[in-house]
Amino acid sequence: KVFPAVVSCIGSDGTIYIIPKSFETALNKLMAEIQNTFKGLGLLIPYCWKKGEPCVVRGSDTVWYRAKIVEVSGSILQVQYIDHGYIESIPQCHLYPTAFYTGIPPFCIPCQLYKTLPIGNFWQQDAVDYLQELLKNEEVEIHVEELPDDPRGKLSISLYFGGMSLSSFLAYQKYCVAEDCQDLQKLGVFEGDLSPTYLLQPLPVPGEIFPVTVTHLVSPKELYICLDSSGNLTKCSATERAASCDSESLKKALKWCNKIVKTLPHLTNFRKELPCLAEYVDGLWYRAKLLSITQLVPIQILVQFVDYGTYLVAPTSRLRHIPCHLLKYPVQAVRVLLAGFRPAPDDKNVERIPYSPEWSLKALWTMMDCVEGKHLSASILTVSPEVTISLYGDDKNLVHLKLIEMGLAELDE
Repeated sequence: KVFPAVVSCIGSDGTIYIIPKSFETALNKLMAEIQNTFKGLGLLIPYCWKKGEPCVVRGSDTVWYRAKIVEVSGSILQVQYIDHGYIESIPQCHLYPTAFYTGIPPFCIPCQLYKTLPIGNFWQQDAVDYLQELLKNEEVEIHVEELPDDPRGKLSISLYFGGMSLSSFLAYQKYCVAEDCQDLQKLGVFEGDLSPTYLLQPLPVPGEIFPVTVTHLVSPKELYICLDSSGNLTKCSATERAASCDSESLKKALKWCNKIVKTLPHLTNFRKELPCLAEYVDGLWYRAKLLSITQLVPIQILVQFVDYGTYLVAPTSRLRHIPCHLLKYPVQAVRVLLAGFRPAPDDKNVERIPYSPEWSLKALWTMMDCVEGKHLSASILTVSPEVTISLYGDDKNLVHLKLIEMGLAELDE
């Protein structure tokens, strides 16, 4: 069985406690009922607590939870939150004994990684801390491998985050030995000798009008677009729906990569067009490809972020190997040329685009105002030798008409 779940906590012994997504509605309903039943403080009169006794506990967030007594030590009791897994030492005044809700099984499931042996035969504290930081409150994919002999025992699972096997990843980190590390080779997370390439984005058929977002302008005529199906998927073509699905999955995978990016090796191969991860000015890491070395001492590399079309000159410290499972998602940004206009020969604006001097900077800024943050649509005219489109604005008119009105461009039949 394969299902999505949220990791609620990591036990001190490395037990992974998960709450299946399918349980969330029932758990929220139970929690609301408990809050309505128990109000105020816990039991303030003396009470003889016993190990294993059910109770409700008032957490540090002032919310009541189901729990059971794990250990009794004077006025401080060790309790386990049975629907979330974590263990905490709590003063008696924050607990209340109750037999309510004992007929409802715990919503969290204790799990162990299938055929995975921690170094030293038990999970070291640094490994537990790392798992807690990586997984707590995150949604993951669970593959059930083996049921426990005791119904109260641990479920043996394979856990995947962002398309990556947790066992394989921890084995690479030297926290454990995984019996089956095929995922590591298959994902190629740490391979430097491969020659991977990105997949290209499938495009709608010529003549079909489809929504787009402009992600980067090179000039008024050359830009990068992404298929935009954020409005209404039911009205989208199969190509747009697939692009939307890829985009969401890619975002999740990149979120995970940002969490583990420090474990990925720096680039040592600077082959042109080589896929990599690059750190943008916002401090986040995105998919990119190498274009050229712009400076040798210190080394500076020109990269392009393939899902946006934007460029950046970066030192090698901001470039990392890309996990190969990120290559299965097509590049999101498509380079296109706009049809129907060309630079105005009588444009008297002195400031020109340095790399495209036939256009004035004013024409670039005007085009930017026409497309930035707008609901645009496009229609492909040709795909060879280059993708050429007609681009329409919010008002369904061609976006370049504004440049023609201002004398910054002229019609090109």
